[in-house]
Amino acid sequence: MNQLEKQASSEAKHIESAPTMPPTSEKALVRDAWESSAVEHNLTVYHAINAYPMAIFWCLVVSLCVIMEGYSQILVQSLYAYPQFQKHFGSVIGHDASGAPVYQLTAAWQAGLTNASTVGGFFGTILNGHVVDWYGHRKVLFWALIVEVGFTFITFFASDITVLCVGQVLMGVPWGIFATSAPAYASEILPMVLRIYFTSFTNMCFCAGQLTAAGVLRALANRPDEWSYRIPFAIQWVWPAFLIPAIFFAPPSPWYEVQKGRLDSAKQSLMRLQRRSAAIDSNKTLAMIVSTNQLEEEIIAGTSYWDCFKSFECRRTEIACMAFCGQVLSGSNFAYNSSYFFEQLGLNTSTVYSLNLGGLGLALGGTIISWILCMPYFGRRTLYLWGMFTMTLLLFIIGILNIWTTRPTVGYTQAALAMFWNLIFDMTVGQLGWSLPAEVGSTRVRQKTICLARIAYYLMNIVAGVLQQYFMNPTAWNLSGYTETGFFWAGTAAIVYLWAFFRLPETKNRTYEELDILFSRKTPARAFKGAKIDEDENTSGSMP
Repeated sequence: MNQLEKQASSEAKHIESAPTMPPTSEKALVRDAWESSAVEHNLTVYHAINAYPMAIFWCLVVSLCVIMEGYSQILVQSLYAYPQFQKHFGSVIGHDASGAPVYQLTAAWQAGLTNASTVGGFFGTILNGHVVDWYGHRKVLFWALIVEVGFTFITFFASDITVLCVGQVLMGVPWGIFATSAPAYASEILPMVLRIYFTSFTNMCFCAGQLTAAGVLRALANRPDEWSYRIPFAIQWVWPAFLIPAIFFAPPSPWYEVQKGRLDSAKQSLMRLQRRSAAIDSNKTLAMIVSTNQLEEEIIAGTSYWDCFKSFECRRTEIACMAFCGQVLSGSNFAYNSSYFFEQLGLNTSTVYSLNLGGLGLALGGTIISWILCMPYFGRRTLYLWGMFTMTLLLFIIGILNIWTTRPTVGYTQAALAMFWNLIFDMTVGQLGWSLPAEVGSTRVRQKTICLARIAYYLMNIVAGVLQQYFMNPTAWNLSGYTETGFFWAGTAAIVYLWAFFRLPETKNRTYEELDILFSRKTPARAFKGAKIDEDENTSGSMP
């Protein structure tokens, strides 16, 4: 018996043990897996939406958890320009023309608050890599939402900057769980053609959270009391009120259930996710999932963090980590720090938050534009390369402008370029930074691959957050003109572009089993798109 037949026999034993799977021959089981794979390749976006309506619904529900991280991440940084926040948590650094005291947070405290939730997210992400293996996405998200409700009390009632910083660290723990569970869950319950849209929907939720925060801050900007910054913290209780009951009823991931040997539960989950139609057969979908899981059991020994660094799985981990880190290295801390930059230009508070709101609106629009005009026609690699190249060019221009023009003019020009940068970022790298880690790792270690990628992002973001606050703060390096700042991030973006050119493969229109084969074959990144998979390499390839 050859290797292919042995694998089919193994799959038959697994599938036939489930009461929901009808008894069948080994060849029929392999045929089911092959036919399901063929259906996925032939599904259009329209037909996939029609066949998987409930999968889309639950994907959207789970992804909404990320709104909280997007909302809270921009909230604290934007409050640095709030007069009442500065007065309560800052210290006097001088007096204005009228003799009134001028308050400012030190660069050290700004860096600490900016990175507090990132530190918490780091530990939350590590924890999530383990607990999801034990309990699954649904239970972990449910309890993370409850914990988040409790930690919000700390930030809301914070009396000094130390308590606020501790609260932000603790809040980051559930946010780290949300950020790594949402794209993984989406990638496991949706067909291949919808994978890019709804893993990148996480980025849209992130943008929506930031836009919501900007709108709230704009509405409260002229409030003269402490509620101008306490109300924005209180709004963080709104999301869990809707999400906790919704997550409780979400179906488990069929991939997770198969890995745990619960094929009956996996079949029930598929039936909840798929619409019954002639094109989609849940038995055949289950056969494909079992087939892929069996293949990965042969080529991947375990499901630990250490297994993410073994053999060719190390390459997949590298790609996931760099795709996420590329968001930071492309200059996100620079461009998303616009509120504080505008305030340093001398603009009034209302104008600052109006401009900030407009920039985030562009970011959200960029996500929608990409869905309609980019993702259907271009691959992941193409979008990532062109996006990174354009952002690198914009950052160099921002730096050069400060040398050759006067400051009043250059400030607004640089601000406009920073807003355009937001648009390009969320059309390309911003979305793909979420999507690529969710699909590039093998299914057995996908959650841990995403967690490692997010951990790398958090570590990079901590360094970038500290540097950016010192770049911009008038009590520190005071590089408010963006000269050195622009050149610095342009340099890091250029490095990521070079990495992507040589190392980032094209994953569009590839099933998870096909990706397993291409990575095990050590296919060069630039050859992924046109690579052909021989019949004897594919479990389904021997089908007539």
